[in-house]
Amino acid sequence: MNKHVSVMPEKAIEMLNIKEDGIYVDGTLGRGGHSKKILEKLKTGKLYCFDLDEEAIEESRNYLKDYDNVVFIHDNFRNIADYVEHADGILLDLGVSSPQFDEGNRGFSYRYDGPLDMRMDQNSTLSAYDVVNGYPQEKLEKILREYGEERFARKIAGEIVKNRPISTTLELVDVIKQALPTKVLNKKGHPAKQSFQAIRIEVNQELDSLKAFLEETDRILNEKGRLVIITFHSLEDRIVKQYFKKLTTVDDDKRIALRPEDVRVPDYRLPNHGEKASEEEISVNRRSKSAIIRGVEKDYGKNR
Repeated sequence: MNKHVSVMPEKAIEMLNIKEDGIYVDGTLGRGGHSKKILEKLKTGKLYCFDLDEEAIEESRNYLKDYDNVVFIHDNFRNIADYVEHADGILLDLGVSSPQFDEGNRGFSYRYDGPLDMRMDQNSTLSAYDVVNGYPQEKLEKILREYGEERFARKIAGEIVKNRPISTTLELVDVIKQALPTKVLNKKGHPAKQSFQAIRIEVNQELDSLKAFLEETDRILNEKGRLVIITFHSLEDRIVKQYFKKLTTVDDDKRIALRPEDVRVPDYRLPNHGEKASEEEISVNRRSKSAIIRGVEKDYGKNR
């Protein structure tokens, strides 16, 4: 059963500008929602799907069983160049899938009790238990501050170290709450959300993977190829926004030319500067509330 509801699927497909015979990549397969939308547009084209979660791949194999032009790859999207030479479009949906959040035994959720895991790839050696119980206090504090943008990172890190060993998600939630002042606990939103985000990012090396992936896309995208990315928090969006800005601008010294035909223009253009989900979508899929979709199109031809 496909329990995950994809975020902004119609907008993502529109921005990919899919060609029937094109080569496409879904770097974050999940439960196959976006992939199915892409496959519905293809005739002789091909789709490569990446995911670290073997459960997601197995579920999606069944969900997409009617298509024979799809390749499933159990690997991090940062390794895209190992499998794909050229593509007409690449999509990333950087959100954690609903089954991962909603199944307590995966350890992603601060609402359900389960082991401190948080590994997207179950074969990975580093788990949330290792981070919470093994990292020095200073490193924990750094992770909470940088990856969770947590104001009380120092207090939380100190409380974690004081209460070791911590074995389950709800044990960790209780420890985090102990470190926070009452006024924070009374605010709207779960008090452990930012800390759980920080630990999950560390366990899965999410930001490093995103940066490594972005550096590979230029040589993979075909002329007029599109790169579309959906982010869910400011750290991811900042990385994507800055990279897209780099692609779509030219240094002033490269704009200066004696002849008009020598003027260099950006190698990419923006099909989308950043768009949020509609109120209608948010009403039926609350996880789309924090999503931002951005895209670029490769356009080297202007400089050749």
